[in-house]
Amino acid sequence: MSYQATNPLGEAFELELDGPWTAYWLAMLRVLTGWWFFHAGVTKLIEDGLNFAYGPAYMQQMTGTALGPIPVWMGNNLAWLIAPGVPLFETLIGLALIAGALTRLAAFGGVVFMTLFWVGNAGFGHGLVNSDFMGLLLFVTMIVLGTGRYYGLDAIIEKMEFVRQRPRLKYLLG
Repeated sequence: MSYQATNPLGEAFELELDGPWTAYWLAMLRVLTGWWFFHAGVTKLIEDGLNFAYGPAYMQQMTGTALGPIPVWMGNNLAWLIAPGVPLFETLIGLALIAGALTRLAAFGGVVFMTLFWVGNAGFGHGLVNSDFMGLLLFVTMIVLGTGRYYGLDAIIEKMEFVRQRPRLKYLLG
């Protein structure tokens, strides 16, 4: 990133996408988002273990939301998956993002979570652009820019012979 140090109000501004500040920012974005999900998941694990009963109960009460009867059906019929899955997957997604391993796969899991939270939000009481939507944008950004390659384990894993022989794995890494 460069700017006019002598005149910070000058119009000339250039952001080097392959520069070090971009790499630092993307790595920090990934780690902080990972911490956000890890904290949410591990807190649920500490408090409720793999029996996070609030998840299915919340979904059973989503009768007036944009998704209609889908979350209610899921809360009634998939409680066996939702109760352990929410804290477990939030924790795993967070750990993967913090380490920068399988970043795109983990971020895709975050997209699924945030999409369900955003669309299932009860009547968009805080507007269409809310914290769930912003979380969704964070995860999409990590997928698009491959943030695991910036000071993450994906940068090392992608250099391994196993991955080189299977280039499609880069869609999960990065």
